[in-house]
Order: sequence, then C-alpha cells, then structure tokens
Amino acid sequence: MAQALPKRKLKLLSTLSLRSRVGRAGAFAGALLVWFGTTAAGASWETTVTASSSPAFPNPRPLHAKYGFGWSGFPGATADIRLSKTGEDRIQLDVTAHTIGLVRSLWKFDASHTSIVQATTLHPLEVKQVENVRNKKTVTELAFSATGVTSKVTETPAKTAGPKVRHFDFPNLFDLQSGLLYLRSQPLQERSVQRIVVYPATSAYLATLTVLGRERCTVPAGTFNAIKLDLQLSKIGKERQLEPHRKFRRATAWMSDDPDRLMLRIEAQIFVGAVFTELQSVEFDNPKPPLHHD
Repeated sequence: MAQALPKRKLKLLSTLSLRSRVGRAGAFAGALLVWFGTTAAGASWETTVTASSSPAFPNPRPLHAKYGFGWSGFPGATADIRLSKTGEDRIQLDVTAHTIGLVRSLWKFDASHTSIVQATTLHPLEVKQVENVRNKKTVTELAFSATGVTSKVTETPAKTAGPKVRHFDFPNLFDLQSGLLYLRSQPLQERSVQRIVVYPATSAYLATLTVLGRERCTVPAGTFNAIKLDLQLSKIGKERQLEPHRKFRRATAWMSDDPDRLMLRIEAQIFVGAVFTELQSVEFDNPKPPLHHD
C-alpha cells in the first residue's frame, strides 16, 4: 500500500511519523509563533526591545476569519478565528484549530485558544489554551501583570501531581495576540525593525520583525497590496541569555497594506520542514467598502 504512494507523500508520512515520536511540541502555539522572530544577541539584547513605542495604527475591526495550514505543500490543518470587542476596553481572540486529511489520520490534534487584551494599551491580560493530542489533554493558562506573567500548565493524564507553574518577569511583555496587535499598530516603514518579548505558553522569546518592502500577495481570500516581513526568533534562557530556537529557523510573512492589516500568508522553515499558513476567508462585523483587494 505504501509503495503506491507518490514519493512526496511518502516523505510527508515519514516526517509526520518522526513528529509523532517527538511528543507534544505545543503545535498550536508553534504554528502561530511563526508570526514572530529575532536578530539581537548577547547581554545587550534588552536595550534593543521596541515594545514601548506608541501605537500609530487603529485597532482591527471585529472579524471572523479562516486560515489553512500546510506541511511540505500538503494541507494539514485549519483554524477558525474570531476577533471581538468585549466591554469598553477589551479585545478578545477566540481560535479553534484541528488537523485535517492525511495529517489527521497520522496525528489527531484539536486545540482552542482564547486571549484577552487591553484595547488602549495592547497589553495582554489573560490566555487560556487547550490542546488535545490523541489521549492527552494540556491546558495552559497565562495571567499577565505590569511586571510579567504567571503560567500554569495542567496535563491529563498528569506526569506529576498538580499543575506546573512558571513565572517570568519582564515589562511590556506580550502574548501572541497582543504581540501581533502591537506589531500591526506600528508604521512599518521599509527596512524598519521591531523587537518584542513574547510569552506564548511556557517560555519567553525575543522576536524581531524586519520590513522587507511592499508587493502584491494572492491568497484564497483574494489579492492584496501587502507588507512583506522577515521574522526571526530566539529563546530567552533562565539567565536571560539568548538561545537558538531548536524548532524554528526563520519565516517570511505578508500583511495587508490597508486599514485592516490582516495577516495574509506565512512561510516558515521549522524542524519538520517547510510549513505555511494563509488566509482562506474573512468577514467583518461592520463591513466597509472593499478598497484593499481585487
């Protein structure tokens, strides 16, 4: 049976089998993490952080979007995203994601993610993420403050009694949603660089975004004027030293160059090979004339 499969599909099967033996790698957070990166090094990296820059772009409109994910050219997962305003000064992101097709037959993965951000400052408040991989369930909860974050991870079945709690202190810290909101709020002039510290689940990362230029980008949702971005990532160690990310190499992303500033497509090199995500469709709660795409 396997001999009848094309070589490309056999390569994917081999890669996914290796991936399943590696164990849980926080795949949902990993897929979203390709939206961020770094180039700073050494003990002086903290002085390069730009997270205190004031927002220069309005917050996004409430929306409902769908994204597709793929590995080595094959569709592998889908995500449903809802962005809403809750209360006077809250932005809430709700995501559900799961593997599909051939990938799901080898690796059954389902996840949900909720993030709440303060709308005026773009500071994160709380995050809850639930991952189900085969017979294992992992719940990650983040509570942010002005000085840092507390992470609580509960696994079922559990390896140890009670949740695992971690603390990380750093001012102007971001989760995934608030980090993206902050980056899209900046002017993003050509060759400009933004560096932020992101805490997506259980570790902190220094992320760098470099604006490469402007060009057209076509995805299933349409053709857009886009901002092309280079994304890099380094892990922040226990002694605040920068360490290479073992699973992420680098990524290129395209964000719509319009008032909505939607993430259109990401292409990344990670430990399982080439992965991509792209916008399948988007609907706004308060539609405006579609000036941003054909």
